[in-house]
Amino acid sequence: MDQKENRLVELVLGGRTEAFEPLVTPYRKLLLTMAYRLSRNIEEAKEISQETLLRAFRYLGSFDKKRSFKNWLLQIEMNVWRSLGPKAPDEGTLRQMAVPDAAENPEESLAGKEAREKLLSCLDGLSPREREVFLLRDIEGRSVKETAEILRTSAISVRVHLSRARDRVRELVKERYPGLMRTQG
Repeated sequence: MDQKENRLVELVLGGRTEAFEPLVTPYRKLLLTMAYRLSRNIEEAKEISQETLLRAFRYLGSFDKKRSFKNWLLQIEMNVWRSLGPKAPDEGTLRQMAVPDAAENPEESLAGKEAREKLLSCLDGLSPREREVFLLRDIEGRSVKETAEILRTSAISVRVHLSRARDRVRELVKERYPGLMRTQG
């Protein structure tokens, strides 16, 4: 944890609750994006993110300052998502949060965006743990160690679930979008 975060945590724990906002602001987009990728429902994602921040505030005193604050927040978010239980995805909601914004990544072609959207739609066929591992490792780019820490599991478990998730996603892509694997390289 960096010194700025450490100072803000100390301020919040010392009674200066206004310091919580600058502590979590850098992670709001990450939390909302991850919640959307997990739930595929924008309203549920907002609910998950809000509950994550409420729990982070409530349990800040139990935060281990030797750990990454970002990973701690993601761990809380995974627990919130599990506790709320997966709901049916909101098919009317655009996947703008799951697909990179064109302004941020102008070289990404329309075909690339469509392929990514199709890939994310296949996550419905995964177990909750497989989805968590797949999103953290392959979409968010977390290491095996970070993923294990966030999910409170072993590195071996992460590797096993990731392998299963990749195999299942590959199967679903071939089944639902037969031409996609060939066109993407």
